[in-house]
Amino acid sequence: MTTQPHILIVDDSREIRDVISRYLRANGYRVSVAENAPAARRILKTNGIDLAVLDVMMPGEDGLALCRGLRAEGSLPVIMLTARGEDVDRIVGLEMGADDYLTKPCNPRELLARIAAVLRRSKGASRTGELGASRMRFGKWVLDMGQRELVGENGVALPLSSGEFRLLVVFLERPRMALSREQLLDLTRGRSLEPFDRSIDSAISRLRRKIEDDARAPRIIKTVYGGGYIFAAEPVAA
Repeated sequence: MTTQPHILIVDDSREIRDVISRYLRANGYRVSVAENAPAARRILKTNGIDLAVLDVMMPGEDGLALCRGLRAEGSLPVIMLTARGEDVDRIVGLEMGADDYLTKPCNPRELLARIAAVLRRSKGASRTGELGASRMRFGKWVLDMGQRELVGENGVALPLSSGEFRLLVVFLERPRMALSREQLLDLTRGRSLEPFDRSIDSAISRLRRKIEDDARAPRIIKTVYGGGYIFAAEPVAA
């Protein structure tokens, strides 16, 4: 019998903890809850946790500090919950190693989708090693993380700019998930201190010209009208 993933919810709001935990349990997950960082650490010491959902704004040790500590101790997947409009918190959280973020109040259904996606990526990384040293296949392409280049079916390597590479990695980490332009900007900046100096739309266009059979009718990076973009392919370790 397959054991369902165990999710830790850390939030000082009892109402939020209750709503999220009930929804996750109803969808087959095991859930533990903690109202602050010390309580979370006690749970982590005595339970096999597969992913932690951390609220940024908590009294005492906040979610960012807890995320930093978790990253220093291991590779437990982390999703941050941030207050709406707090761009700095989102960017800092990603730079500290969070795997994804959602703004509060969040839709439990969207959180469920994000959790599933992060767990899927973490399992893939555990099979292939660190993402930065792996090769990921999608469609007829293989992305070589170490060389930062695309390899086609004919074996010919296609170089990528740093911006194109960061953008493609973000998509590969979040397949079949609608990402807004704001999220893509935050996530690409989270990979580097260098500014992503061109618009997301221009970068998407350049990337489509490289990986799509027809950039005017894209099948890999699709537009979500009014909502950004979605990576429609399902990447696998190459």
